[in-house]
Amino acid sequence: MGPLPRTLELFYDVLSPYSWLGFEVLCRYKNIWNINLQLRPSLIGGIMKDSGNQPPALLPRKAQYMRNDIRLLGQHVQIPVQFPKDFFSVILEKGSLSAMRFLTAVSMEHPEMLEKVSRELWMRVWSRAAEKAGMSTEQARGLLEKISTPDVKNKLKETTEAACKYGAFGLPITVAHLDGQTHMLFGSDRMELLAHLLGEKWMGPVPPAINARL
Repeated sequence: MGPLPRTLELFYDVLSPYSWLGFEVLCRYKNIWNINLQLRPSLIGGIMKDSGNQPPALLPRKAQYMRNDIRLLGQHVQIPVQFPKDFFSVILEKGSLSAMRFLTAVSMEHPEMLEKVSRELWMRVWSRAAEKAGMSTEQARGLLEKISTPDVKNKLKETTEAACKYGAFGLPITVAHLDGQTHMLFGSDRMELLAHLLGEKWMGPVPPAINARL
């Protein structure tokens, strides 16, 4: 019997394209590395407020850099990520509260579907996300009804506060629990360092077993 899997928590928000990059890479490695990946939907707005930070897309130079960076990273990681035309209005006006409450409800009621539904939300088809992930109309309607309930609101708040306690100032963060120690890594570009901490082999953002299926 081999060693027990190490626990990794991924705190993410679908408003963050870097969260999507980190999410996909960890999902690719979850059956390659000896890890127990726990997906933790969080609210990036709450983390930004708590830390005094602000979204990089709201700063003109960072926004210009971010557009090109995301395009190149998407090609590298093989994820069809691109800036929507209304990206800034989404950040400034719509935010992600409803989406993250929906994912919180999924995590509470149908945790086995959280990965698929999260991915569909990133694919910018939120109105069809639940259906494309294999969720019935009745299930989706029930979850939408739950997003305003105290249980779901409190769960999202607790998860966001947990990320803040780990030292988050943005998303994604990956929290590795190793030998009684906790390591918080920020961003989607720390996977090689994460592999080093885990004592696992880093084979790039698209490991061979996955690359053969793409």
